[in-house]
Amino acid sequence: MRSSGQPTINDVARLAGVSKKTVSRVINDSPLLHAETRRRVETVIRELGYVPNPQARALALRRNFLIGLVHDNPNAQTVMNVQQGMLDGLRGTEFELVVRPIDRAAPAMLDDLRHVLERQRLFGVLLMPPISEDDAIARLCEALGCRYVRMGSALLDTPARMVASNDRVAVAEAAAHLLASGHRRIGFIGGPAGFRSAHERRAGFEAALAAAGLALGEAQVAAGDYSFAGGQAAAARLLDADPRPTAIFACNDEMAAGALHAARARGLAVPDDLSIIGFDDSAIAAHLWPPLTTVRWPSRTMAAAAARKLIEDEATVPTHFPSALIPRGSVAPPRC
Repeated sequence: MRSSGQPTINDVARLAGVSKKTVSRVINDSPLLHAETRRRVETVIRELGYVPNPQARALALRRNFLIGLVHDNPNAQTVMNVQQGMLDGLRGTEFELVVRPIDRAAPAMLDDLRHVLERQRLFGVLLMPPISEDDAIARLCEALGCRYVRMGSALLDTPARMVASNDRVAVAEAAAHLLASGHRRIGFIGGPAGFRSAHERRAGFEAALAAAGLALGEAQVAAGDYSFAGGQAAAARLLDADPRPTAIFACNDEMAAGALHAARARGLAVPDDLSIIGFDDSAIAAHLWPPLTTVRWPSRTMAAAAARKLIEDEATVPTHFPSALIPRGSVAPPRC
């Protein structure tokens, strides 16, 4: 006869004829069990409706049921998309999400992150770019026994520890779209120098121009920082040149929106006087006028897959997630 109230681990052990330690091993998926013992304990758990205590499981595993999102990203919308994707991946599980921003430029960054991982005893973490590109952070997670998955625009680690897009190929497609529309004077607003995505996107852009027999001159390039204000300032420099570009590719949608405002401030109509393409396909892209042609970066899908890699058999979860061009109303053939 079982005890009153909610069934306990003692009830399961008694009815299954095993020790509490054996029940705990079943709950925690230990391989150190005979198949028949595991089946018998799982049957009792199911019949009793026993729900393991998460605090007790955390003590047994020496890990909390917490998955961390660690980031230092200037684009709030991107962080929100990744956060929502991780929640998608964790839905229906016993895991919860913890979001932790860090300052990758701080001298004590690694020590601060070590303190967080040790104090929170996180089960695993998703490392967003650009910190996902820092091998020292990956090594720290490994040394502390904390699972990690790196998110990026190119492969940075083994497939089990990566979710990656194909930024270089996708941006080449965007540049080819501008070239096919008749543009030859195309400005490029780059991303921050410390981001691998900025390198990958520029490489894809230059590859498309080279395939058309063109080169990206430094006068066609303006540095950006993935912010609206940065895009506005970068576009102003490009548009004040003589001759000005007939099209601009910006390495994210925030900067593309800034470029749109810079064009309007100069009396230029988009797309009649200036075509613009962004990258991300964030919410702002469809809300601008005209709606922004952009490259869809599958950040939410990638984040959901990363969460699953952290808590499931990572071999069954994809690693590569292609970006794709989304044509809208901000591109037209040049007038001259």
